[in-house]
Amino acid sequence: MKIRTFNRHLRESGKNLSRNGWMTFASVSAVTVTLLLVGVFFVIMMNLNHIASNVEKDVEVKVYLDPAASEDDRELLEQQLTQLKEVEKVSYSPKEEELTQLIKDLGDDGDAFKLFEQDNPLRNAFILKTKVPEDVIPVAKSVKEYHYVQDVVYGEGYVEKLFNVVETARNIGIVLIIGLLFTAMFLISNTIKITIMARKREIEIMRLVGATNSFIRWPFFLEGLWLGVLGSIIPIALIAASYSYLYNYLTPLISIKFVDFLPVSPFVYQISAILIILGGLIGVWGSLMSVRKFLKI
Repeated sequence: MKIRTFNRHLRESGKNLSRNGWMTFASVSAVTVTLLLVGVFFVIMMNLNHIASNVEKDVEVKVYLDPAASEDDRELLEQQLTQLKEVEKVSYSPKEEELTQLIKDLGDDGDAFKLFEQDNPLRNAFILKTKVPEDVIPVAKSVKEYHYVQDVVYGEGYVEKLFNVVETARNIGIVLIIGLLFTAMFLISNTIKITIMARKREIEIMRLVGATNSFIRWPFFLEGLWLGVLGSIIPIALIAASYSYLYNYLTPLISIKFVDFLPVSPFVYQISAILIILGGLIGVWGSLMSVRKFLKI
């Protein structure tokens, strides 16, 4: 396509949008409302997925050593744990650190345990972080059989439920997102189809004077793109402003360490890009499907 022809299509698509003002307004409004719903749902689901990932990462395996194990036995066990392919990191936590952490976690109630600093009843331990959170269970069962391992703790009974809940929530989220996207495509494309069908006579005249299918299609292709992009501007502005406000307001109020939201930047820019691309693609798709009927491709 020549540059002059493409510029003509750009000008023509802009004129058509202004010439059919009410239909353009209806199409842009449909895109705006639908993309706003899609954007809000994306924000919620992506943050829930982020929180779920943080919860999974917080899962670890604590391996308590047999008090009878010597320093050489401890080093041998550490080497065996490090060699496990599912394990990403092995940290040694002597019983002194265990007691200090216990006192810290209990806050004011932990002062009572300072009496045990001279005669510490806790045990030395290794803390294992797996590469994949789901590997916690098989690793714990495997390590339990090692020599000089007295006990293995990983939240048995709770971890399995956690993984099941997270997996179910993610699957439901994916299904809902796909369903909402199809609904958005249907609503937006149908509104754009109505806009183009109102110009059926214009397409018929262009065909009668010998215009090619490609020549007829391009202005409508660009119109659909503009409608989708214009319809994404308001949702992007509303979601960006609302998310920034809620993030700054809620973040100081949340004290649970693994419950945090995705930072405003670059999250807002990612959502904006997604909405612009979705709006443009759905607008183009709706336009092409409508013109296709009249061109009998």
